[in-house]
Amino acid sequence: MAKQTIGIGSTANDGTGDLIRVSFDKVNDNTNEIYSFFGDGSTLAISGDATVSAGALTIANDAVETVMIADSQVTNAKMAANSIDSDQYVDGSIDTAHIADSQVTNAKMAADSIDSDQYVDGSIDTAHIADDQITFAKIENRYTALSALGTGSSFALDFSAASNFTATANANATFTFSNAVQGQVITLSLSGNYTITFSESGSTFRRVGSGEYDGAASNLIQIICVDDTSGSKIYTYSVGTYQSDTTP
Repeated sequence: MAKQTIGIGSTANDGTGDLIRVSFDKVNDNTNEIYSFFGDGSTLAISGDATVSAGALTIANDAVETVMIADSQVTNAKMAANSIDSDQYVDGSIDTAHIADSQVTNAKMAADSIDSDQYVDGSIDTAHIADDQITFAKIENRYTALSALGTGSSFALDFSAASNFTATANANATFTFSNAVQGQVITLSLSGNYTITFSESGSTFRRVGSGEYDGAASNLIQIICVDDTSGSKIYTYSVGTYQSDTTP
């Protein structure tokens, strides 16, 4: 029902206003409508998600939606303890700065969650390698590999490439050394009846014993780097011939 307005005339006692009975009838109608809305006057009969009782507005549980909350108004103080779990994190949002020191324990890491991408260069030292776990396959080529240099007169003897080399000279031949480390020993199996020369800028070469290269036979030359100071390396080598023989 729309509100009923009591007519009071244009001026006092001009006889154009509502009669007293009509006026109070309108008052009653208006009052009844108010009571039908507010109930007995202490509880506001509001339909939906809110009620008023004794002047207090109560919002129903689960009635406040996201669109009703102003931006930036959900503060830490408004969140219950343990209310945020992994479902609320944006992928990639947790970086190192947001993790307290010493809080990433073994129990928090998934099985097989760490691979070589997570290791800092140089972080694995001897103490972190179990005994007997360095296999032959894991050793650097300079200590395990065979390099067949082929036939020619100019050879690159790269100490980082292998520990055993084979070569055949088809003319006077030069072997240019590189990348040796102190204490490393290599073996060179060499044949070819030509003059053999070792070369590396600034380096010194020292032959042990009286054995010399014999171009008419197969030769085994063992070379050790005794000083790997850059520009002044020192090599010591020995030469001996060999042949097939099953009875040493």
